[in-house]
Amino acid sequence: MNIANTPGVQAATQAASSATADSVNILVLKKALDSQAIAAATLLQALPQPSPALATSGSVGTQVNTFA
Repeated sequence: MNIANTPGVQAATQAASSATADSVNILVLKKALDSQAIAAATLLQALPQPSPALATSGSVGTQVNTFA
């Protein structure tokens, strides 16, 4: 009797291989997210430093923060 072609064996084999495939897919996703996080951190570090804060006293620079 050949049990390799029975539906039960095929279902069990497919379930085992899909669990392995899911693990591999999750690992690849984690690596992709890690590389994107590194790229985002690099871009954030490349941004210029924030502009000076608004003036706290006087009539100039306390309402609008514009400069050339």
